[in-house]
Amino acid sequence: MSGTAQIGVTGLAVMGRNLARNFARNGFTVAVHNRTASKTDALIEEFGDEGSFVAARAPEEFVAALERPRRLIIMVKAGDPTDAVIQEFAPLLEEGDVIIDGGNAHFEDTRRREKQLRERGIHFVGVGISGGEEGALNGPSIMPGGSSRSYESLGPLLEKIAAKAKDGSPCTTHIGPDGAGHFVKMVHNGIEYADMQLIAEAYDLLRTVAGYSPAKIAETFRSWNTGRLDSYLIEITAEVLAHTDAATSKPFVDIVQDRAEQKGTGRWTVQIALDLGVPVSGIAEAVFARSLSGHADLRQAAKGLAGPSATALGETEAAAFADRVEQALYASKIVSYTQGFHQIRAGSETYDWNIDLGAVAAIWRAGCIIRAAFLDRIRAAYDTRPDLLSLLSDEQFAQEIGGAQDDWRAVVAEAVRQGVPTPGFAAALSYYDGLRAGRLPAALTQGQRDFFGAHTYRRTDREGSFHTLWGGDRSEIEAG
Repeated sequence: MSGTAQIGVTGLAVMGRNLARNFARNGFTVAVHNRTASKTDALIEEFGDEGSFVAARAPEEFVAALERPRRLIIMVKAGDPTDAVIQEFAPLLEEGDVIIDGGNAHFEDTRRREKQLRERGIHFVGVGISGGEEGALNGPSIMPGGSSRSYESLGPLLEKIAAKAKDGSPCTTHIGPDGAGHFVKMVHNGIEYADMQLIAEAYDLLRTVAGYSPAKIAETFRSWNTGRLDSYLIEITAEVLAHTDAATSKPFVDIVQDRAEQKGTGRWTVQIALDLGVPVSGIAEAVFARSLSGHADLRQAAKGLAGPSATALGETEAAAFADRVEQALYASKIVSYTQGFHQIRAGSETYDWNIDLGAVAAIWRAGCIIRAAFLDRIRAAYDTRPDLLSLLSDEQFAQEIGGAQDDWRAVVAEAVRQGVPTPGFAAALSYYDGLRAGRLPAALTQGQRDFFGAHTYRRTDREGSFHTLWGGDRSEIEAG
């Protein structure tokens, strides 16, 4: 058994088990290990015929099964459990071996672990994996960080098991050093939050304002999925809306409590964006919308507040409104991706990762939750102009969002008039207007800050920082 496995997976819950099976199905010999040995035995018993597995009960046995340089993937809960597994296996490894964390780790934890293990001569790779349990088994989008040397060893294996885009390219690439992979996965999930919120708002508008049934909305989404909104999330939305609950014969969406949960990566995206000074208002509104949905007591207490009651449109008007909602959804979606890629660029510059944004878009084209047809155009935009500051500066996207803006504004206005909450659509439109504004009211904000805190300000007519002595004659002094 010694040194026969090209890759090892420890932690055999659903994601770890399916990832191990994916490697085995693609011709690799896979060492498998779990703290509870019965999970190892169950994997071999159920799926041992899918490829070559080496079952290991003890950590020493697991490490001995791996060929050099050893490649060991940890698939356990993020945080302390991951640190505990690293502490257990690192002493058994040698210089040049690679530990891979495939969980949803915070990128700062990955940076810390990478530095600590690098000092011991061990490579540490933080890998973002998107696609859920199905993706882990059949081909996910994979976002590895770490040293370029570690990718030389690990990359060929990941490229083999990753999802393949329509052009055959594997949906994985070396993202950058230390925590770059987990950072990009975090932003991916933030964009996912925004995308799901926008789709939910489109559904709410079609149901409340257009008066469509869930089945009718499912048909609408299926139609949208044949055009520029073609994506996995639009596809599954149609499936969810078309589903009828077997126990009640009601639309499935009507028997599910309207309380959306979250695991934390969306919150991380917003928190880190605040640290970086990057406006990700669409992602933030999606996170807050989930939070608001969970405050049942707060919502119950506010039910009697004054406001309009929505009135469904007539059939002809409803059809025209649905077309406008499609425009608003597409425009808002472009803004969400614009904000996400801005955050990746800012993170790359802050941590000196040198992330290729076109390559990121390319590996999101298949396998991951936000996979969508227009990611190919995003890839092309960044490939053509690697220095592109914003997707809204790309000529084609700018033309499309410009063409959509009248309908977009009409949808937001109608939502306000009828009292339907659309925080995602409205935040995206406000961001768009903020970017194109010739002058923002931030000048007044900075004046207020100078008044109460002597925070200084910059002038439009000359260089330097200035402070006004607001008492007395209000004279101005140069502050440096």
